[in-house]
Amino acid sequence: MNFNTPIRAVEILLVEDSPSDADLTVEALSDGKVLNNLHWVEDGVEALAFLRRQGKYSDAPRPDLILLDLNLPKKDGRQVLAEIKVDPQLKLIPVVVLTTSAAERDILKTYELNANCYVTKPIDLEQFISVVKLIEMFWLAVVKLPSE
Repeated sequence: MNFNTPIRAVEILLVEDSPSDADLTVEALSDGKVLNNLHWVEDGVEALAFLRRQGKYSDAPRPDLILLDLNLPKKDGRQVLAEIKVDPQLKLIPVVVLTTSAAERDILKTYELNANCYVTKPIDLEQFISVVKLIEMFWLAVVKLPSE
């Protein structure tokens, strides 16, 4: 093991239209054990611009993980997921659907679109933070993510 190699922060793209949910996610991840850079966009159009490094996102890093809400303005999370998973440059980025919907049709549809997992947001504040920390632990500390 080379101890001189700097530890690279994990790049996370949060696609979330609720400022309060985004704040809670930022808080949970900032208290976590994994060094990360969290980038937040509020709608599906912005998410795809970030991922494709278009416009103001020309210098955006490639995310190691995407946290995607389903019910987004401008472009729905399902559409964003579908576009990510058919794009050869993006399809290997793990996408965690993090949404309020517990509807079976939403769960089924996102897995059909190749989401890597589906998590329903708890309504309780402490449970929400716990869920985000569990996502961080699993996806950033346990799972081996593909590099660009």
